[in-house]
Amino acid sequence: MNKQIHQNQQNQQSQQNKTWHRLVTSVVVASSLIIGSGSAYASAVEQFKSFVSNSKSAKGDFIQQQVKVVDGKPKVIKTSNGTFVFARPGKFIWTYQKPYEQVLQADGDKLFIYDKDLNQVTVKELGNALGSSPAAILFAGAGTADLEKNFILKDVADKQGLEWLEATPKTKDSQFEHIGIGMKDGVPYALELRDSFGQASLITLKNLEKNPALKADQFKFVVPAGADVFRQ
Repeated sequence: MNKQIHQNQQNQQSQQNKTWHRLVTSVVVASSLIIGSGSAYASAVEQFKSFVSNSKSAKGDFIQQQVKVVDGKPKVIKTSNGTFVFARPGKFIWTYQKPYEQVLQADGDKLFIYDKDLNQVTVKELGNALGSSPAAILFAGAGTADLEKNFILKDVADKQGLEWLEATPKTKDSQFEHIGIGMKDGVPYALELRDSFGQASLITLKNLEKNPALKADQFKFVVPAGADVFRQ
């Protein structure tokens, strides 16, 4: 009986990790796209490059929608919202407040995934796992060299009053087919993340505060009392 319980826990953990991996790669990009200059640029790609080169830190709120095509029409199947804060390089806190309380937090070396309902923490090494995932946009240092190494950037048609660009991973093993980024006056307003399974995540950023004052230990993760810890 104990062996079966342990196996069930492992299966649950494996499925949760897969789900969280998709969320991580989605939300890390959003946490990077939150500050920029107010200047007008010739194209969305140029706006985005300038943003990546100059972004340092920011915080704000987000709304994330999971979209699936049902009977040939896009349908929102899940909506989440919460707050975020990030600082280059490799530090962020992405907090889901509704419908469930969950936290993704990176301290520059490790990623901590905390599920409040399960009181469970999964710890992963950041290392080179980012590659050409959307997370690479955030962790590309102070310039755009790594960004262009891992992604093909191109301008696409304007829509919803925004100028859009498309970032396509250069590697074949990326789970995302492309990332759409909606820009206006040098500031990103919306993201579209489409994976290889035909699913999409739409992220809207709100109440952005540029370069806020952050504490020295802002991104240090403290394991909640009694939480189970799994390391990968």
